[in-house]
Amino acid sequence: MNALFFSLPFAVSASTVYANPVELQALSDQELSDVNGQALLSLSYISPTDAENKMAGNVVGFYKLGMEADVKLNANIRSLQLGCGGINGAGNCDIDIDNLSLSGVSDTRDGRASSSAVLTNPFVEFAIKNPNSSSTREVVGLRLSAEKVLGLLTMGEENSDKPNGINSLSGYLKILPTTGVASTTVRSMTYNDTKMNIDGNIRLLLNTGSGSGYSTNDYDLGLESASANLSVNGTTITGSRMNSANLTGVATIGGLDFSGRIVARLNSALVNWLPVPISARGQITGLTADLKISENLGFIHKLPVNNPFSLSLQSQSVFWPGATVAANRGWWLALEDGIDIGQVTPSNTIDISDDILKQVVPHISQYLKNNPSYCPLVSCAITGLNIGNVNLTGSKPLNFPIQDLKLATQTFAPNCYGNLKFC
Repeated sequence: MNALFFSLPFAVSASTVYANPVELQALSDQELSDVNGQALLSLSYISPTDAENKMAGNVVGFYKLGMEADVKLNANIRSLQLGCGGINGAGNCDIDIDNLSLSGVSDTRDGRASSSAVLTNPFVEFAIKNPNSSSTREVVGLRLSAEKVLGLLTMGEENSDKPNGINSLSGYLKILPTTGVASTTVRSMTYNDTKMNIDGNIRLLLNTGSGSGYSTNDYDLGLESASANLSVNGTTITGSRMNSANLTGVATIGGLDFSGRIVARLNSALVNWLPVPISARGQITGLTADLKISENLGFIHKLPVNNPFSLSLQSQSVFWPGATVAANRGWWLALEDGIDIGQVTPSNTIDISDDILKQVVPHISQYLKNNPSYCPLVSCAITGLNIGNVNLTGSKPLNFPIQDLKLATQTFAPNCYGNLKFC
């Protein structure tokens, strides 16, 4: 074996460098006031006796270590489970959220994956009980927070008919008032649905007077779909290990077209043996409803945040500085300012239950009594009877319970490139 060696010459030179001595110069108060600067880290303390301390009676002080900076964060957490088991019981968690993502505000995959949420002045804070006593001093709470978080927080794999994402939540969330539009499902209305008679008056000979009264349990009316404008009140969601939220509001229901068969049996002694079959059609207007919406938190997927945001752990109830409510024992997630969840527009039609129909029938009967229909020589059995507009404006609002709506505005883009739902 032959070996070939190379020799590379090099030279090293050294020199001695002398530093001139630097002397500190005294500054006057005026000169000091002209100097501006900002520390990266800051430390503050709220004592139990300070006016801003909402836990003064519990002898709790707060130590806060903050960073005076903006921190950018893009994060995906497949499963966030905190405070599971123990005093909560097997399988129960203070916070249990699947597919949690935090990014910049965007409605596209690439936009989310290439952007970050901005945490302004993040900090860590300790709640100390008996802070002035070295023998009884105790840490009762730890909070990770920021003075403001700007970004998009999403939960779950997708916006579908099946709840997913938030399984359990302990914390504070304020939903701002919102609006929406819904449509009712086509259905029929019979006596078997309501167990209530339809009453009214009908004119058989002359189109004058009050006519003859009738009452029937023989009817089959088809109700077409109607649109409804929704107005949902703002609400506060707060508590431990929650999995649903109760929302309230009002609905103004548009014209509800109906058509079908009514067999009227007259109350007159002369013709009460004669059933009068009526092919009826008309429209119900002026309906309003008081909404009571029980919404599984698994249908809330998309929260644009631009407010203080914190995650804390406490061994007792702690009222953190700047918080709206006290955090319960255990893990606690709080978004202090109001959240806009977008329009409450259901993706699917809303069913009209039998209980709702039972509220409508008395209004229809009262209208048909006050506004007799004209059916000369029962010709309406052949040609049909146009009952017309059953105007129920001013009637008592319906009690309209709704449960677990899939909301069209809660659809979101994954925080991933490509075609993955989560990464």
